Amino acid sequence: MYLWIKAFHLIAVVTWFAAMFYLPRLFVYHAMARDKGDTQAIDYFKVMERKLYRGIMTPSMVVVILLGGWLLWLVPAHLSAGWMHVKLLLVVLLVVYHHLCLIYMKRLAAGSARHSEVFFRWFNEAPVIALILIVVLAMVKPF
Repeated sequence: MYLWIKAFHLIAVVTWFAAMFYLPRLFVYHAMARDKGDTQAIDYFKVMERKLYRGIMTPSMVVVILLGGWLLWLVPAHLSAGWMHVKLLLVVLLVVYHHLCLIYMKRLAAGSARHSEVFFRWFNEAPVIALILIVVLAMVKPF
């Protein structure tokens, strides 16, 4: 049973990260369209962002957290490991990032976001760093 839960946890992680990589990239293009005054493109980005966030990103995050919690319940010894503490901290930061995406999505949709495309390009890199650290922690278990 453990391996099935772990497999579906990893599938949800891949889906969540794919959405976290793509949504901020849409923000880059949305900001570029905003700066050009391209209202037709802005309308497309609003729909794409909303569907990605609500239809893929948020459900994936929920599944990641639920299945991850289930895995910890099955193997509570992991909770005493230092690497798991860091991994869980990174997951909490990713949940914060996830909610920041919602804030930026709403601001862009309302036309009140003033961040530049360059800001969103840098913002897009945060989950990459988290992914690298989480995979190394989970696979190597360095401490």
